[in-house]
Amino acid sequence: MKLKFTFHISLVLFLLFLSQASAQKKESAQISSLIQNFKKDIRGPYKDIRWFCTDGSIRAPKDPCPDEIGPGVQHARYKDEVVALGKSNHVYLGQILAYTDQEPFWDVTNDHSRLKQYQLDKYLRSVDNGWINQRGQFYRGAIQSEDEEAWGIEFYKWLLSDDEVLKNEFFLVRQSLKDIPHNGDDNVAQKMRSESKVISDLYEPFMDLRTKIHSQPEDDDIQKVLQFKQKHSAKLTTDLSNKLNELVVTMREFHKPVDISALPKRASLTKGTPLGKAIESFASDKELEGNPKQLMEQASQLLFDIRNGLLEEKRPMARLQLLDVSLKLEEIVFKSSPDYQPENLKELLHKICYLGMAVTGSGYLEQWEWGQLASNLTNYEADERTLGELTEVLNRARSAVEWSAAMVKANYDAIVKEYVAFEPLTAGFVDDKIRGSVALHLGQSVGELGNLISAESQLANKVMDIQNQSTIRGLNPGYAFGELVVVGGSSDDIEVSSDKIYVFQRPPSDLKPVAGIATVAEGNMVSHVQLLARNLGIPNAALSDQNLQDLKKYDGSKVFYAVSNKGNVILKPENQMSKEELALFEKKERKEERIEVPIAQIRLDENKVLNMQDVDADDSGKLCGPKAANLGQLKKMFPEKVVEGLVIPFGIFRTHMDQKMPDQEGSYWNFLTKMFEEANRMLASGISEKEVENYQLRQLEILRDAIKKMPLRDDFIDQLETGFKNVLGSELGSVPVFLRSDTNMEDLKDFTGAGLNLTIFNSVEREKILEGIKDVWASPYTERSFKWRQKYLLNPENVFPSILVIPSVDVDYSGVLITKGISMGTDKDLTVAFSRGAGGAVDGQAAEQYLIKDEGGYVLLAPARERFYNGLPKTGGTEKKKATFQDRVLNERNIDEIRELAHQIRERVPKETHSDYQGAYDVELGFKDNKLWLFQIRPFVENKKALGSTYLESITPKIDLTKQISLSKKI
Repeated sequence: MKLKFTFHISLVLFLLFLSQASAQKKESAQISSLIQNFKKDIRGPYKDIRWFCTDGSIRAPKDPCPDEIGPGVQHARYKDEVVALGKSNHVYLGQILAYTDQEPFWDVTNDHSRLKQYQLDKYLRSVDNGWINQRGQFYRGAIQSEDEEAWGIEFYKWLLSDDEVLKNEFFLVRQSLKDIPHNGDDNVAQKMRSESKVISDLYEPFMDLRTKIHSQPEDDDIQKVLQFKQKHSAKLTTDLSNKLNELVVTMREFHKPVDISALPKRASLTKGTPLGKAIESFASDKELEGNPKQLMEQASQLLFDIRNGLLEEKRPMARLQLLDVSLKLEEIVFKSSPDYQPENLKELLHKICYLGMAVTGSGYLEQWEWGQLASNLTNYEADERTLGELTEVLNRARSAVEWSAAMVKANYDAIVKEYVAFEPLTAGFVDDKIRGSVALHLGQSVGELGNLISAESQLANKVMDIQNQSTIRGLNPGYAFGELVVVGGSSDDIEVSSDKIYVFQRPPSDLKPVAGIATVAEGNMVSHVQLLARNLGIPNAALSDQNLQDLKKYDGSKVFYAVSNKGNVILKPENQMSKEELALFEKKERKEERIEVPIAQIRLDENKVLNMQDVDADDSGKLCGPKAANLGQLKKMFPEKVVEGLVIPFGIFRTHMDQKMPDQEGSYWNFLTKMFEEANRMLASGISEKEVENYQLRQLEILRDAIKKMPLRDDFIDQLETGFKNVLGSELGSVPVFLRSDTNMEDLKDFTGAGLNLTIFNSVEREKILEGIKDVWASPYTERSFKWRQKYLLNPENVFPSILVIPSVDVDYSGVLITKGISMGTDKDLTVAFSRGAGGAVDGQAAEQYLIKDEGGYVLLAPARERFYNGLPKTGGTEKKKATFQDRVLNERNIDEIRELAHQIRERVPKETHSDYQGAYDVELGFKDNKLWLFQIRPFVENKKALGSTYLESITPKIDLTKQISLSKKI
């Protein structure tokens, strides 16, 4: 009996183990292997075909659902591995819509992951011969198109009944209509791009034609493909020849004019409504035939109007019809735009305006964002404009292009990044989405305007031999020489080098020293990465996706890179460098370029936890770092805008470092100083700097691990508990706090050190706070922090961390204020960047950015494009919350309050700190229920050497912004 009982227990445990094993998350290599297996399988990801009856029963293929039950649907079932992958990784392969419930497919909890995966699957099938269904696409009966279409209609009837969905997710809903069957249409444009990509992948000489079809599709491309086929007929395989024939058929279908007269039938339910009448009027306008200019303009206007009026229509099926018309209108604009060739500058501005309306109507811009651009882009009726005014129009038009591309990335980047790990072909999805949109033609028109203005201002970029260089703009002045590294995908796993120049899709937030950077997604101008680049004179520029793709052929080559003070960019091969440019990189004594951390006044005798109110700016670099000292100063100046806080001074850190270090002869401090002594000895004996650095990094890893395990002194813990109770008003372990590293090597006159050391977010539990203190003490000895210090400081060994302890504020949005107009170089204006939630803008988020003008008014430099943000729960840690973009982050009241705050800071801070500092300030702040909270202030450090460089001045043309330019100027 006992044996039988033991057997049952063992069986239960074994089955539990099997269950857990099947739910264990699979590695990317395992998923990739599964995909390869599915490609070879005649059933692909499917197991078998069954009838699914309305009563829930499942029947064999030859045993259909009885009439009394109902017709049911027939389709495949997924293989067990496919089902398991969905459970373990939330990866859904080969989704059959008729097999899927609506709410799980919309997948709100996972940022609509399942819907987006369905779109990815469609894309991958088009570029990879069926992808996981390479053989399974011929598995008859696996998917029934009429059932998929019926499901699609029911799905949209359910989805579009919700006003909030259309408000918050307009772009995604509209994009999904291109992929989810619901009315018999196919996405012909994507099919054309996919077929041309497949051909160029198989036959490299087709690449130029593929590029043309992808970037500027025109009707005469059909003839070019036919001529290509004839010219290369001797070298083409039968398969390639057939593929070219299929492409020609698709291109003819794509370039076939849209039947405008049929549009009212598509929106039959809206007959008699304002939008229904507008559609009928457009469809019956005979003047549009053969007039691409009017056709593009009228279609763009109607596209814009449909979006604006969509929520007034409450019937889900009528909404679906309007969205389908919207897609057809985008197709009309896409096809007619290349046929409309402006003859003069006024017509070009006119075209850019309407294409801007089209991208807004298509969801690539939010309506409020277009409102911020419209005053510049709709003003084209004058006979002439100044060069300065036209430059501002170019900047706003360029913004529309960048924000449109960023909308696609914001919605799809996360799922693409996940899929790329096991299916590299996914990397082309975002680019395909952008190229298939009206944003493509907007970008080309803006490029034409940029070329014209560059010629007038002589502010032209010289970036290798790539096309459309007017989309490149400098962010930080400086110059560099080194190997060019072009990173097309994720930068997370890239090991950067300080002597190389990097082109990123998006820079890593923990970027180590580099020689120069250029980015597609610049993040924001006041992130820690951007501030470090600006501080250290690292040249930095923004460029387009296409610019990055064009630069890939130069990956690995040695180049010279410079960004001028006005933002024009030079990138040239080493063999084209002038004598003056070569002289910039002659070997210099490193000490001339490095600064020394002042330690003469540091006080290591202060061993008590301090009330933040008892420190001020005079204590910076003496008792504590500048974060605590300056926040203490702000508490005195703006008591209602600053939280209470505690300061753990340098002395407490040093006292702990004087304890005996385990497994070593002396103290932690002895270990550190001996490491630097040995490094100096090694350098003096001729050992290479790289080898010495590797030795130091190994030693610092030992020290860092030891500090994290270091025992905290009892008297220090007692003081901390007392401070929590008396100053923060709660017991240690009951109030969430931030632990902010605050070293003596931050905010120096010539070195910012922004973001190099650790901040612990929203920690509550007593043990986590105590462990966190040691983690913060250890953070200056990380590789990244050490490398920045080594590169720019003469005495990097003399770093002392203090810690600022402040209670968490679960702000609605937060960010950075710079009391200077960075983008314009204006000292009286302000630059702000804000993101939703806590920790906004400092880590390179795609933040909402403004230039706030001193005399009143402001300019939106960029809208927020982050799908997730940090919330700070009272239980500690962070929680990811989802953001949408239909509303702005900062409101008018916030902007007015920031302007007033900046005025007070400029006036009062130098006076009350008895400082002769005349420069700008870098302020971290946030809003909770529209109340402003201040978290940090420090000098905004710029690299005067880069700003004042004779060479950079020489490549910066003098521009007469008052020069008048006739809008009738031919182009």
